[in-house]
Amino acid sequence: MDGSTATVLGTFIGALGGVSGGWLTVLSQSRQQRAEHARWRDEARRDAYSTYLSTAKQLSAALWKMSDLLGDDGSAPDERQTGFVRAHDAWTEFSSAAAAVSVVGPRPVADAADVFRQAMYDWDMIGLAWYEAAGASRREHLEEFNERFLAAARAKRQPDKNFQTAARTALSTET
Repeated sequence: MDGSTATVLGTFIGALGGVSGGWLTVLSQSRQQRAEHARWRDEARRDAYSTYLSTAKQLSAALWKMSDLLGDDGSAPDERQTGFVRAHDAWTEFSSAAAAVSVVGPRPVADAADVFRQAMYDWDMIGLAWYEAAGASRREHLEEFNERFLAAARAKRQPDKNFQTAARTALSTET
């Protein structure tokens, strides 16, 4: 082999090594970017799911407190109004958290969150109707509202569990 052939062959092998090394670097960076994105996505989902569940519990507590006031014949109108406002504010927070879950997904979690949100909405609307009836002094039907309220509270339990299961699956924490 003469000197020029050895030089060409050496240059070719060097270039092949450089291209291979560059390609491996690009692949490694791509994998690292995907892993970082997955960590970011999971953190965003974990935060959204946690906020959603927390605001659901806050809404539940506000609705229960409001129902206590509505079921108490001795409660004053301003106490009932305060209970209603707290429940309304809690609904606003919960609704915002539901929107965040819909954005971060994935689809099965967003769908489960929507079913749970609808169950909470139904419960909230019964509380609102009860509040309005109590304010209008239509006391003869208030016990019916209590029964409907309790039934809606029971009806939201399974959608709550279904959401939590979907969230654990999405975060790969379901064992």
